[in-house]
Order: sequence, then structure tokens, then C-alpha cells
Amino acid sequence: MKVLFTNAYFYRLDEKQWQLQKPYPPYGTIVAAAVARKDGHEVTLFDSSLETSPDNIQPIIAQVQPAYFVVYDDNFNYLSKMCLTIMRSACIKMMAHAKTAGCKILVNSPDATDNPLLYLEAGADVVMNGEAELTLLELLQGDTPIEQCLGISYLANKQLITNPKRQVLTNLELLPMPAWDLINIYNYRSIWMQHHGYFSLNIATTRGCPFKCNWCAKPIYGNRYNTRDAESVVAELKMLYTEYDASHYWICDDIFGLKPGWVRAFNQHLQATAITPKLKIQCRADLLLKEDTIQNLVEAGLDEVWMGAESGSQKVLDAMDKGTTIQQIYDATKLLKKYGVKVCLFLQYGYLGEEASDIDLTLQMVKDLLPHDIGISVSYPLPGTGFYNKVKAQLKEKQNWTDSDDLAMMYQSTFTPNFYKHLYSHTHKEFHLQKSKFSIRNLGKSLREKDIIQLKTAGKLPYYWLGKKWSSFKLKQLQNQ
Repeated sequence: MKVLFTNAYFYRLDEKQWQLQKPYPPYGTIVAAAVARKDGHEVTLFDSSLETSPDNIQPIIAQVQPAYFVVYDDNFNYLSKMCLTIMRSACIKMMAHAKTAGCKILVNSPDATDNPLLYLEAGADVVMNGEAELTLLELLQGDTPIEQCLGISYLANKQLITNPKRQVLTNLELLPMPAWDLINIYNYRSIWMQHHGYFSLNIATTRGCPFKCNWCAKPIYGNRYNTRDAESVVAELKMLYTEYDASHYWICDDIFGLKPGWVRAFNQHLQATAITPKLKIQCRADLLLKEDTIQNLVEAGLDEVWMGAESGSQKVLDAMDKGTTIQQIYDATKLLKKYGVKVCLFLQYGYLGEEASDIDLTLQMVKDLLPHDIGISVSYPLPGTGFYNKVKAQLKEKQNWTDSDDLAMMYQSTFTPNFYKHLYSHTHKEFHLQKSKFSIRNLGKSLREKDIIQLKTAGKLPYYWLGKKWSSFKLKQLQNQ
């Protein structure tokens, strides 16, 4: 079969993300493409990530003339999990072009898994629910009647039919190396080098997350945790390092480092190579408290950790069923900094029951820990979560953000939506003010390169001080509305 793959996330349509100039290839998409190619299909990729419009797929469809058009989102990228309406619209537009050309359309994404009827009515022939590589193969082979194919939704007599779930793939070594050759690596590399001076690529080592935070949706991989062999991960890293000259890697697992034994094996295999990558990971505070684990991670090249702190209030963390403590966040940050790791914090405002005193505790945590960077969001009700069920009755027509900078409050929280918009800005001002103060305290006597950077940061102190004063005043006004 001729199969044209694509993904439905366009960085250029998400202004906030495009300004960052840190694009990553659609990793999950090229895994699926590799699976289809290994099975003997003729595979082509339209990589939407750096494209300007979904209409750009028209000439590709005309050229390839595929029998199947497969929208397979990168289910390892948190941006694809957010179900942004601007990306949903782009996906539907690409589907329309494929339908006009007579293609059979298969779709897999978190949004399609949560809303199969929407995609089927828009032209998809089949929605592949959850983890879908094996489902994809079965559909492409065409030997199984649609009524017997597990893990899919489809329309029969205009009625939605959802078949039983497919068993998850536990042996990830059955999957081939992602089809990196289908990616125009130069386009990504030129953006990274021009704006950051280094090149970063993404790689996944696990699937799923066993923890049960009640606001976190897992429509694709669910509450499980399966790992690739450490040796095969290192082999892929070595290939990317040597062939594509990427020195930095975002390990895009939901949770990296859950199994200390795997981390040790990963480090040992990496030490046996001649490569020295820098790694960025996502993890939980309670998994970053053992010194030997941190040492293995650092030896393997750990440069940056994004920790799901969420809040500085234990009351809020408990309401989220987070399963971590404030003390663990402080202890893990201290230990990581001891080994020179950049600690970044994910923060979340507006969860049910959060009050002004809880917000103050989060701001105090930022001041105390002085992370390398912060990522701020407001609570987002995603289908299939306990949090969603609690606020579902309040949700109106708008149930998704338009883009990643939307930050709309879609339910009744303690304060007004305008308050949280200003809180987002205020927290960033507080963060940058503390960074400026830190730089002033730590300026070296000689103007080495790192001291020049600190000097620039320190010079912005008056700007952030005034900005914080104004935002504090504005927040007080909004808090009383």
C-alpha cells in the first residue's frame, strides 16, 4: 500500500511556541511510519511541524497518490496532548484534502481518541484509539473485518461504533528504529543553531506513567510504564549524535528515571560509547531523592530536569492526588543543584480549592528554590480525568484552548479568569526579579563569559522590580472582584 503519514501539530500556528524556536520532529509519527514500512508498505511523510498551512499537503497528496492517509500525532509531545482547537482545525482541513483525493483516512491522536465522532463526521474512516501501531498494521493489511479490529471507532449506519480496546504493547523492542530518514533534519538543525547555538532532538525511552494525578489525561498510553532496553536507546542516541550532529536531547517520556536499575544500565551503555550528549528530562520530585540515581543521570549527561512541582501548597498537591510533598520538591532541587543540574519547575494555578494563601506559597517556592526556568499553566480539564468529571457540568461551548498561550479558565475557580492571566505575568516577573538579584550577588570579579551573562541579567533588575510592583497592585485589585 502507498501510505502518506502526517502529524497535526504546526509550530507556526502556535505563536508562543514558534517564538521559542525550539521545534522537535514528530517522534511518535515516525515510529508509526517505521512500523508500516517494516511491514512492506510504501511510506511517505508530510511533516506538518514546520509547515505554514495545512493546505500545503495538497500537492503532496497529488504527487504520492496514497491509498491511505494516516494522521498519526506525536503522542510523546505534550503540545499534541493539549487538544488545541487551531490544530484540530488544521487536521480536519488536511483530512478534507485527502478525502477529495479518494484516500482512506485513519486518525490517531489524544483528541481523536477522546472525540472520535467529531473526526469521523469530519471525514475520517477510522479513528485508532490509544496506542495504535498494531491497530494500524491490521487496518493496512486489510485481512480483519472492521467489526473485529480492536481499538478502533467507526461509523455504521451513521452510528458511532467503538470496538473493545486493544491490549497494550509491553515489549517495545518489537518496534523498529523510528524512520528518521523521512525527516528533513536540516530544517530543524538550522533553526536551533541560529537561535540557540546548539542542536536538540527528541527521543522516547518509555511509554506511559503509573502515577495517578487526577488532572492528567492519558488517552494513549494510560496508567502503565513500559521501557525500551537501555542498549537500544543508546544505539539510537549514538546514531542521532553521529549522523545528525545533535548534541542535546529532550527525552520526552512522561516520567524518566522511574527505575534506578534501568538508569544505571543506560549510563553504563552510554559510557561505553564515544558520545557525550546533554539530556533534558521530565520527572517527579519523589524520584530524584537518591544520590546514586542523580550521579548516574549526571554521568549520562543530565543537563536539565523539568519537575512537575505544580504548587507550593501541600493542600493543593493532595487535592490533585499528586503523591508528592513540598519537602520532596525542596530536597530534590537542592540535590540536583549540588550536581550542577538545571532545575526547572512546572507550575499550575487555579485548581479547585486553591486560595490566595496557596498562591503565595507557590510564589514563595519560586523565590526559595530559584529554578533555572519555570513553565506556568492554569488547570485544564481533560476528558477521562477525575478533575474533568468534577467540573464537567460547568463546561460550556469552549472546552479546549485555541493555542498553548490561551490559558482560558473553562470552569469556576476561586478568582476571575483575568486574575489568572495577571498571575501568570506576575509569577514570571517575580521569577525574573529573583534571577536578577541572584546575578548581582554572584557577579565575579573578572568579566568571564558567565559573568557577562550574569551582568546582563542583573541589569534588568529595575525593570522587573517595577513590573512586579505594578502586577502586585493589579492582582490585589482583581483578587477583590
